[in-house]
Amino acid sequence: MSYFQKPDDEKINWKESIPFFAMHVLAIGAFFTGFSWAALIALVVTYTVRMFAITAGYHRYFSHRTFQTSRAFQFVLAFLGASAAQKGPLWWASHHRHHHRHSDTEEDVHSPRYKGLFWAHMGWILCDKHKHPDHKLVHDLVKYPELKFLDRYHFIAPATLAVFLFGIGAALNAFFPQLNTSGVQLLFWGFFLSTVLTYHGTFLVNSLTHVFGRKRFKTEDDSRNSLLISLITLGEGWHNNHHRFPASERQGFYWWEIDISHYILRILSWLRLVWDLRRPPQKVYAEARILKRPSEAVKRGLID
Repeated sequence: MSYFQKPDDEKINWKESIPFFAMHVLAIGAFFTGFSWAALIALVVTYTVRMFAITAGYHRYFSHRTFQTSRAFQFVLAFLGASAAQKGPLWWASHHRHHHRHSDTEEDVHSPRYKGLFWAHMGWILCDKHKHPDHKLVHDLVKYPELKFLDRYHFIAPATLAVFLFGIGAALNAFFPQLNTSGVQLLFWGFFLSTVLTYHGTFLVNSLTHVFGRKRFKTEDDSRNSLLISLITLGEGWHNNHHRFPASERQGFYWWEIDISHYILRILSWLRLVWDLRRPPQKVYAEARILKRPSEAVKRGLID
């Protein structure tokens, strides 16, 4: 189907997508503000914290409830996730739950199987069809008024981060001029460039991990495992694992599958900020062992 044959609500809403595209232009502008170690640190910290908030907060907690936390820390995760400018927790979780219900079918909101890589990567968020959350899919979350407020006014979090970074940069320039930084520099590196990198790191899970990588488990969808995308996303690249047992907080099912978000959550559990981290059951590991032996897997109907 060509772009012009698509339903109107699946075409890019160019007017409402202006902020998204402007973010990319401003990200390029970061390289015209000069380099400083303070700017690089701001980039790394804001990328890491917000990617963790998306992977551990928006995805593993709000979408799948794979661990428990307090109402206060729940809001912290929601606010940090919203600061990544990927809308609010209700919007994000409702679309992700819909994705799991219909993964890689024609009903999937972002399957590359039917609508191509561009649609799966970013096209689906630029159209009107998926503009609003489906509250019926997040009935367990809508009971919290603070989450509903943050979801409706999701721009508050990224705006707060932008102002904070500008203020820190201006203060460093005033008190430590030898650092060669400024408010504008930290704003461009720590917000605009970091946000775009966080965008596309997150989007890779929707697009490439349904096209490239290895399938450990037989699932009805096209999910695959990728070490590279796991490193980029702090552990989300073990996507075939995740689709086999989405209730697991841990997505790298084995010690050699690097899952940085899982390591951080383990540390937070020692501090009692989170608890009841759910793990894959032994039957999943048993299934993986059987799948290594094709003849046995065929006998048990795990593969054709």
